[in-house]
Amino acid sequence: MFGIDSSELLLVALVALVVIGPKDLPKAMRVVGYWVGRARGVARQFRSGFDTMVREAELEEMEKRWAAENARIMREHPQSEAPAESDDRPVEMQPVTVEKPALVPGHTPPAAEGEGKAPS
Repeated sequence: MFGIDSSELLLVALVALVVIGPKDLPKAMRVVGYWVGRARGVARQFRSGFDTMVREAELEEMEKRWAAENARIMREHPQSEAPAESDDRPVEMQPVTVEKPALVPGHTPPAAEGEGKAPS
């Protein structure tokens, strides 16, 4: 992350051991770890806030595009008024209802022509 080589890290550790002393070094490392953790937390919070703003901006842009496309489609294909309750539509346009066949338990339907026969 910072480009610190292992030899440089060892040198920093030795200088810290000499300057701070072996007695206070664990306490100093805890303090440094605490502040590094807080800095990472702030960076993570900043990044998530930035990502949220970008997502919201993209969503707004997509909504604008969707509204424009929807308006274009509605202009190109205007809807006629809905039909009245009495179905005055031609027979071809009336909805078709199909009844489900009644199933009888234990009954095998006859095979369709050509099915189940061995080839001659």
